[in-house]
Amino acid sequence: MAEKAALITGGSSGIGLAIARALGEDGYGLTLSARRPEKLEAAAEELRSGGLEVQSVAANMADEDNLQGLVAKHKERYGRLDVLINNAGVGIGEAMDALTTKYVDMQLGVNLRAVILMTRECLPLLKETGGEHGKALIVNTASISGKAGQPWLSVYSATKAAVIGFSQATQKEIAGQGVQVTAFAPAFVDTPMTEFVKEQVAAEAMIRPEDIAEAVRFLLRTSPNCLVPEIAFLRPGDTIDTPDLG
Repeated sequence: MAEKAALITGGSSGIGLAIARALGEDGYGLTLSARRPEKLEAAAEELRSGGLEVQSVAANMADEDNLQGLVAKHKERYGRLDVLINNAGVGIGEAMDALTTKYVDMQLGVNLRAVILMTRECLPLLKETGGEHGKALIVNTASISGKAGQPWLSVYSATKAAVIGFSQATQKEIAGQGVQVTAFAPAFVDTPMTEFVKEQVAAEAMIRPEDIAEAVRFLLRTSPNCLVPEIAFLRPGDTIDTPDLG
């Protein structure tokens, strides 16, 4: 059994899978979660084939019972939590005067409510780890659109801005308890979620999922005295206000 453990939501592809692979290679036991069981298990099996310790737990992050069951299964398997990666997310582009209520609720539920509830459920385990060696880590995946709202992504932008605010509030509330919180705000990363823009920005010109994973490694290698509240990831030519679509 691994001596360190991480729980990653939205872990079946893209950023979540890259982070899982990096942490597994660094000796963490992994609980990997995503909504679709077949895709999730395929990702978990890919990691296991590389010798990594992984359990997969399918969960709909908009469902509180699923979410609590996920945390319970992680605790049952590992008994500890060193790293929580709140990465599950959904983005749906719509004009503001034609927003679909179902899609509004979906984005609020997965992108924001799930981050809040996962943090609530996982903090007892994270505080235990923080008390043990001075550093447990929460990474909340926001977006550059949470720094400057983007047209036709109004609800997505709002949820990601709220994730940044929630991360800041969490850090202030748990200060001194050995748990650090960092919000990630990436621009376009080459993942299935950015297929909608790949006619304008080629996949090979995008940020790599492995770039985001390396940032997690960096955070885990800093001392407990070093807090990094937020990291923005931009492509050359980007600004925080205006991601480059050219």
